[in-house]
Amino acid sequence: MSAWTDRILQEFPADLSRFWIACDPDDLLLDERILHSLRERGFEVLPFEDSVAFRTEYEERYRAAWDRGEEGSSKALVLQLRGTDLNTLPWDYVRMGRKISLSLADLFPKLSYGVIRQIDSEHHEALFLAHNKHATQLPGEGATKDFILTHIFRISPYLLNRPEDFWREVLRLHYRGAGLPDLLAKHVAAILKDTPLGDLPIAEVLSSKSYMVHAVQGAWSRFLSQYGIQSDRASNEEATEVVPAVSVPFEHPDVRVIVDAMFLEGALQPVGVHGSPADLPGWVKVGLVEDPHALGDLVSEGVKRIAADLPAVDSSHRDWVEMARRLGEVISRFNSLSAGIAESIQQQIRALQHDVDERLKDWLFQHYADLPSLPAAKGPVMVHHVPRYLALRRSAGEERVALLVFDGLAMDQWIQIREHLAARVPGFSADEGGCFAWLPTMTSVSRQALFSGLKPREFPNSIETTSQEPSLWTRFWQENGLRKSEIIYQKGLKRTEQLADLEEAISRPTTKVAGLVVDMIDEIVHGAMLGKRGIAGQINAWCETGFVEKLFLLLTEQRYQIYLTADHGNVDAEGIGRLSQGVVSELRGERVRTYRNETLAASVPPEIDAFRFDSPGLPPDFLPLYAGSRGAFVPKGEQIVAHGGASVEELIVPFTKITLTRTTS
Repeated sequence: MSAWTDRILQEFPADLSRFWIACDPDDLLLDERILHSLRERGFEVLPFEDSVAFRTEYEERYRAAWDRGEEGSSKALVLQLRGTDLNTLPWDYVRMGRKISLSLADLFPKLSYGVIRQIDSEHHEALFLAHNKHATQLPGEGATKDFILTHIFRISPYLLNRPEDFWREVLRLHYRGAGLPDLLAKHVAAILKDTPLGDLPIAEVLSSKSYMVHAVQGAWSRFLSQYGIQSDRASNEEATEVVPAVSVPFEHPDVRVIVDAMFLEGALQPVGVHGSPADLPGWVKVGLVEDPHALGDLVSEGVKRIAADLPAVDSSHRDWVEMARRLGEVISRFNSLSAGIAESIQQQIRALQHDVDERLKDWLFQHYADLPSLPAAKGPVMVHHVPRYLALRRSAGEERVALLVFDGLAMDQWIQIREHLAARVPGFSADEGGCFAWLPTMTSVSRQALFSGLKPREFPNSIETTSQEPSLWTRFWQENGLRKSEIIYQKGLKRTEQLADLEEAISRPTTKVAGLVVDMIDEIVHGAMLGKRGIAGQINAWCETGFVEKLFLLLTEQRYQIYLTADHGNVDAEGIGRLSQGVVSELRGERVRTYRNETLAASVPPEIDAFRFDSPGLPPDFLPLYAGSRGAFVPKGEQIVAHGGASVEELIVPFTKITLTRTTS
């Protein structure tokens, strides 16, 4: 256990109290490492966000059991109050609870509180060690920024004198998934403003991975043009000025090694060519596809790199989202290969998928229960965080917000759609992330959580249907200050001819938020006959109709900020045998069965390869049983595409902010 975790846990001596109140204005307890360590000690943390919801959970899961002399859901409950005013709590809580106070100001007394409160919690542990070892006096904001850049991000802006130094640090930061917070990126930009690097979009490429990728992709195309190689993607990006044209010193060894990795894993897209110039350096070919076999080799090498760098059981949720993205890039490329080339590396892909899923399963048993409580201010961790995050974005000035839920969209399928849009839509850019769906990954569970902002245990009466989504979506936004006339919800979108009716609804001056379900992917999945590779071909055909780009353009023209996500993904699965249980199973999917009590759940034949995993966010009488590995409860050997299970491709979905800087005429 780390010194940082020990410092937080020392505030919670065992057996002193069953009910605690933690005044925690900086959300220190809502760090997954802290949550996990507290859970191991018998403490469960429950954020106080809604008085009625908190009291319901407290009374049902804890106090009733304690009054009976039982342990309940955990030995102790910590009410996490995001603030210091105890008067906001019910008086009986204040009277009963043992009170403590935690804040970054107290834990980092020698650093500027205004700066460190903007640093993500994943850096608190390293910052705590550096603070205790190196901080000597209370510095100002500028000195605190320099301290964090030096000790946490290993960057000294005063030493970035050459383009190769700057781009090496930019690529290194983003490759390991650690772009700079905005205030630090702007600090570096201010320091470099009057240097030869000052004309670069410094703050943007340091803070935003999507911006950096666009910049480097465009620079690669311009670099290739020196050898007479032209890219269609290059002409589109340059014409629309998604990012300013920059020059990247690709020839420098420190830059080249990271660029190679980004091409292999899919962050950068290679350029298709027919033959290469005789004077082209050999190292450049990693960013070229001269024939179909070259793309197959690229996929194979990408698989090897990912397989060598799988997250461990103590990795963070961010590590898993990044893994899902990297895997999605490789699968998307694999699905675009010809049948002959794909067949030669199919076993390699399947072995990677199996290893990733087994690692994820082990991680879920230890950490999944912590995810619902993590803060959503910097991006949703789970799909039920999405409405809360959008409400924060509206408070930050995004007056009109559109949430596009592509039902059933896996990460690899989003990447396929993204690449189509990048090549076709002027000014398109995507600030990409990801979040976790709810288990089981079924529409009635996860999509309902997504639109309601609730955990599934908070809508037990409708957990087997999606009929309540419109009212739950409306209720969330009414509780956040909007009138019913300012909120719309529409599902079943998939074809261009539907956009006229949609335009009428979203163009009303009163409309402020739009929740839209695009269900073509789910429709394709449930009719799939040729696996996910066949689905990729159908998605291409759908994209060619122009529906997605027209939808984005329509929303942009009406001044909506667009956010895209999914309720779950999908996966290739193989039948392990049907469960012939009559009406015993309440909710039946190919990858999961749910039961209403332990006796029924235990009635599954032992020869069936399946496992139980009960999430604390589910209703107590909603017990899922998951098909093992990538199995499905269909006849043995049958090949299908399905969802409901706990694989990476089902569970971790895209969450992306879409921007169109220009619209077409």
